[in-house]
Order: sequence, then structure tokens, then C-alpha cells
Amino acid sequence: MDNLPELRDIHLPDSIPFFPLAYGWWGVIAFVIGVFILYKVGVYLWRKSARIYARRILLSLKGDIGLESAVKMSEILRRACVRKYPEAVAKTGDDWLQFLNLKSKYPLQGTAAELLKNAPFMNIKEEVDRAEDMEKVWRFCYDWIGANL
Repeated sequence: MDNLPELRDIHLPDSIPFFPLAYGWWGVIAFVIGVFILYKVGVYLWRKSARIYARRILLSLKGDIGLESAVKMSEILRRACVRKYPEAVAKTGDDWLQFLNLKSKYPLQGTAAELLKNAPFMNIKEEVDRAEDMEKVWRFCYDWIGANL
């Protein structure tokens, strides 16, 4: 009995294509992309929440001309620096003011700058003579936080 004519040639199977992927791989890819998007959204909200919180505190100080408000504004700026520029927190006096002005589009100058620089070291019972200086300091703080946080 000669079975040789009935045998077929050996055929190699077709190669397995990379695409289309199986459903499980699409699920893994979707999961990785989802985790990445959630991470980016979380970082964005974390940064934005600090800006919103600082600006909300500043809004509560708007229109107040007492020296205590200037002290609080200086404190808010320092807290914002801890978050983004930790090396600048130790600066005082003219170095502190120069640093703030370098990071701002509209630098603070004149008596308003002196008020921001010296407010933490002045007697809180003193009243600020000029409401316009307090308004300039408030505007500077509001804009600085908006640009740097």
C-alpha cells in the first residue's frame, strides 16, 4: 500500500498579526491611558486649589487698611513661596522684595513696596496712612499668586 500520494505538503501556519489586538490588550491600554489622564488631572487640580485658596484669603482682606492685613498678605506670599520656590522663603528685606519683583509682571515699588517689606516687623497697632498703598500691595499679591501658583 502506497500512501505517499495521499500525503499533503507541510504548510506552515500564517504568522500571527500584531493587530488587531485581543480585547484584553485593549483593556490594558485603556487602563494605562486612564491612569495617566487621572494623574495629570490630579496634578492640575492640586496646583489650582492652592491658587484658589490663596486668592480666597486675599479677597477676604480686600479693602482692609490695617497693618494686620499687610502682615497677612506678606504671610500668604511666603506660604506660596514654600510651595513653588522653597529657596526664597529665607529671604528678607530688599532681597525678598527683589525676588518677588523678579517673578512678577508688574513690580511693586515706592511706599507700597516698603509697606510689604516692613509690615511683619512693624507694630500691628499702627494704622497705615494711605489706603492706596494697601490697595497696591493687595493687587500685587493677587497678581503674583495668579502668575506663580
